Amino acid sequence: MGAAGSKLEKALGDQFPEGERYFGFENFGNTCYCNSVLQALYFCVPFREQLLEYYTSNKSVADAEENLMTCLADLFSQISSQKKKTGVIAPKRFVQRLKKQNELFRSYMHQDAHEFLNYLLNEVVDILEKEAKATKTEHETSSSSSPEKIANGLKVPQANGVVHKEPIVTWVHNIFQGILTNETRCLRCETVTARDETFLDLSLDIEQNSSITSCLKNFSSTETLHAEDKFFCDKCCSLQEAQKRMKIKKPPHILVIHLKRFKYIEQLGRYKKLSYRVVFPLELKLSNTVEPYADVEYSLFAVVVHVGSGPNHGHYVSLVKSHNHWLFFDDENVEMIEESAVQTFFGSSQEYSSNTDHGYILFYESLGPAK
Repeated sequence: MGAAGSKLEKALGDQFPEGERYFGFENFGNTCYCNSVLQALYFCVPFREQLLEYYTSNKSVADAEENLMTCLADLFSQISSQKKKTGVIAPKRFVQRLKKQNELFRSYMHQDAHEFLNYLLNEVVDILEKEAKATKTEHETSSSSSPEKIANGLKVPQANGVVHKEPIVTWVHNIFQGILTNETRCLRCETVTARDETFLDLSLDIEQNSSITSCLKNFSSTETLHAEDKFFCDKCCSLQEAQKRMKIKKPPHILVIHLKRFKYIEQLGRYKKLSYRVVFPLELKLSNTVEPYADVEYSLFAVVVHVGSGPNHGHYVSLVKSHNHWLFFDDENVEMIEESAVQTFFGSSQEYSSNTDHGYILFYESLGPAK
């Protein structure tokens, strides 16, 4: 990327952000799904900062015990410590570890970037939780004579000799996790039953010529449960017709939205790519939230794009906003693009179009303080 790198440096000139690095990733045979997601995560500043902090404080352990997280931290550290401002890095150690751990990613077939992102974040959570549990066990052992027990690094008073365990909350949860509330209202007695569930990303159904706002409204639209789908109401002690809807109870600091562009078509007996035009705004206001998070605002900072007409072949690239500049990452190549170019990745307004570059995973950062 010598010429391309110098071109990027020239384009940014004295506006090149102090201490920032823009490096393309080498492709090891259909690893673009991995490269595009890693670029989005690298420019997710809170994630990068936490991972580099983890790397610095666990470097001696990382050398002894390699896992997917230490390989990722090592890669991020390599990028951030480069003397050059631009260039190409081979994420070889990370890709080797990924293939070793998960056979799904071993073949040279086209992989799904969303599946990879899900796997990676859950893997990092698992590693952090195991480490937190190990630390907790050490604390408990060292303070077993104390009348209070340590749970996940926090002292939790015992009630009748029972220790109330707090769920482990990692920094991945603090960055990406939101809470959905599933509200079901019995149409006979009007009782509302609410069930909460956590999420690290939102998968949205899409329609032609729509927007993220309308997709979110559909996600939270009211559904009537009747006939065979009746709801068992605890108050009525019987099956009743009910209305159900999903709302965002607590929005995450980083909102990851996955557009369901690959749909199984029964008549065809296979998956088909939906090239629908779905407008994703640079600034997004969430309206389907509960108080006190009404109208929380987000700013788009990364998009993983699927290039191609079908689900089993194609390519992935990413668009990233860094220090108010938009960059286009395509494996080894990195170039600057105008903000207005982002809308060329909304999708096609006609079913048959030569445009095959469509936004697939969107990364939004909350503009307000994390609550």
